[in-house]
Amino acid sequence: MKELDIQKTALTFGVFIGAWHLVWSILILTGFAQQLLNFVFWMHMIISPYQVTAFTLTQSLILIVVTFVMGYVGGWVFATIWNRMHHK
Repeated sequence: MKELDIQKTALTFGVFIGAWHLVWSILILTGFAQQLLNFVFWMHMIISPYQVTAFTLTQSLILIVVTFVMGYVGGWVFATIWNRMHHK
């Protein structure tokens, strides 16, 4: 099997997770987040105990940066384990 490029894998994971949370921030900014959250809980037959608060740019940036870093680290760990398990 081909080795994964650790940097590219880490960046891919980081960008994916960061972008996912960018979308969440946009949903909050546009006022659709609570409706989506309520729908997701409804689909799972759960009464939502959560309420979305007002959008703040600082919190949004912190969310996106932290999740990017977590995704990057997760991607790095994944690629490292993958490469070691498939090393010939």
